[in-house]
Amino acid sequence: MSSCNNSIPQPSIFILAGIPGLESFHGWFSVPFFLVCLITVIGNVTILCITWIEKSLHEPMFLLLAMLSIVDLCLVSVTVPRMLATFWMNAKEISFNGCLTQMFFIPSFYVMESGILLAMAFDRFAAIWYPLRYTTILGNNMLVKMALAILARAVAVLTPAPILAKRLQSFQTPIITYSYCAYMAVVQIACEDISDHVVYGLMVIVASVGFDLFFIILSYGLILHAVFQIPSWDARGKALSTCGCHLCVISLFYSPVVFSVLAQILGYHMAPHMQIIIDNLYFLVPPMVNPLIYGARTKQMREWVLRILHCYGD
Repeated sequence: MSSCNNSIPQPSIFILAGIPGLESFHGWFSVPFFLVCLITVIGNVTILCITWIEKSLHEPMFLLLAMLSIVDLCLVSVTVPRMLATFWMNAKEISFNGCLTQMFFIPSFYVMESGILLAMAFDRFAAIWYPLRYTTILGNNMLVKMALAILARAVAVLTPAPILAKRLQSFQTPIITYSYCAYMAVVQIACEDISDHVVYGLMVIVASVGFDLFFIILSYGLILHAVFQIPSWDARGKALSTCGCHLCVISLFYSPVVFSVLAQILGYHMAPHMQIIIDNLYFLVPPMVNPLIYGARTKQMREWVLRILHCYGD
């Protein structure tokens, strides 16, 4: 990396390095990335179509699942095509404004997905603790308010990122050692005091993922407490089965970011290419796995998928 003694002014073009140190394997990396994108699109579009057609799925839990599918599609749309262009066509250049756009939208959709998972945890909490008032608590008006709150938080928390980055005037190099324009990846190549940027980055994590994860853990603690008070073993098993599905999705979503944060806190320094691969897991694995898990666990969706496959088979 260049020294700040030879700094350059704010470049009009950045160069995305992809996965540094593994450039010769970019073609191989593109295969799983493309397959993940394909599975994600097919799975989430299927979830949305079935939810739209099947009237019995017009319930809070499935409407939240539809919201999750929309955000998953958006998240993959703003990450994977750019990565594939880098891996397949060596199209590494991205304009400064294009970089700022990615810097806003990629984490915004991630924060939205985190908010929806919190809303789904609240949905399960209301269904188990207040079954008779469930439909009243989570009516259409409440769902709209929750969706607007999730959107507003993401915009409020992430809007400063491109504004702060645009104020950086000198850089060590125009090369971003990442596969997309991550905020901290851009900040780290700046030749200025970045302490404010580091504090802002930590605030984003605390105000979004940290906040959501705390209340998700609290919700499921209360849910499990209520479930084990149910006298019927069948009812208890059904409740645990439903919660287990959500907990699986939550674990997949938060595990990479928790691992990354803990590694930094404990002073464990990963190889750059490993850090980038783990960071890519934030955005690639959950959108692919979510429809597979929920589709497999929902009877109506399984029946619709089997019906579609049967029609194609005929």
